[in-house]
Amino acid sequence: MANNSYRSTNSSNFNQQRGPRPYDFVYFSTKSPSVNKPPGHHKYLHERIHGTLFLTLKVQTMVHISTGTVLMGSDINREEIPLIKTMVQGIDDELIIQGSSLKGCIRSIYEAITNSRVGVKPKKPSEYPEERLPAKEKNQLCPASIVFGASGDRWGWQGLVSIQDAYCEMTGFEVGFMSNLWRPRPEENDIYYFKDKSGKKKAVGWKFYYNMKYALDKGEGNGVPAQVAFKNDEFITQLNFRNLKSEELGALLIALGQDNKYPIILKLGAGKPVGLGSMIVEITEADLLQNQSDLRTRYSSFERLSNQFLTGESLKIFIGNTVQKAHENLIDKSKLEELSNILNPSTHFAPHESY
Repeated sequence: MANNSYRSTNSSNFNQQRGPRPYDFVYFSTKSPSVNKPPGHHKYLHERIHGTLFLTLKVQTMVHISTGTVLMGSDINREEIPLIKTMVQGIDDELIIQGSSLKGCIRSIYEAITNSRVGVKPKKPSEYPEERLPAKEKNQLCPASIVFGASGDRWGWQGLVSIQDAYCEMTGFEVGFMSNLWRPRPEENDIYYFKDKSGKKKAVGWKFYYNMKYALDKGEGNGVPAQVAFKNDEFITQLNFRNLKSEELGALLIALGQDNKYPIILKLGAGKPVGLGSMIVEITEADLLQNQSDLRTRYSSFERLSNQFLTGESLKIFIGNTVQKAHENLIDKSKLEELSNILNPSTHFAPHESY
């Protein structure tokens, strides 16, 4: 990796040397998050929705989700490469995006658009508004914590969704070159903070990197080789859920980019400041249990009924109706607008070489 000592010791020239910031914030609402009791996992509840969404993730800009390991090229049958940053691969050498990476990405979007708390306790809790820190009691959960899970002192809540690892449809991998990037410097940029009534510095909100028209790949000799998925590669996965309210499922669909009025792209993995990691989600099918009759039928027969599977136009209608429920009961429209401006698939932003 390149020596960054010059960057570290010349903070006075910070703004002049770096390009325009490739991120923006969805600001915390002035309204405190709602407090709710989790529904439990002990049974399927009345008036809740249960099922599976079948997802195809389409790569828009180069994606690299690191294992944290650097291998010699010979270890992965690429002798021409001295060293390479690796991604997880399956038994057929296909690239894999871990379900935990997807869940974290989707959760951060869900938090921002539903007036929720942050999911993980920050390193410096004193720099966050108290009402945005993770809940201290199991029965006082925000909307995102109910859906995705939460934990505290001697308690935990598993959440209502799980996401399987996503497998690339193509075997093998491509080689891209990761630029050396600046580390985040919130201490040198006031845009990260505001001052509360007592004059203390507090974080302003959720940070998201812009979707960009393309990813910066400076080529061999100017970057670190990495296993990557290229544009138009596709990954397949499933999102399982149970005991979701209609508005909770609708908010989840919005976070997956299914609201035509507020399109959203997912940003995953490394290199987001220079355009990497953009993926579009397509829901190809939904296996749903929407009422007690569906549940009774499912568990009283070995046959899977076709009317529980939605595709095509029936799936579009269901998504539209469920998204509308979310707008009526859960979504903070102003925050969704802020986020859609950052993660809009029809972007005009381009990566800057000096970032």
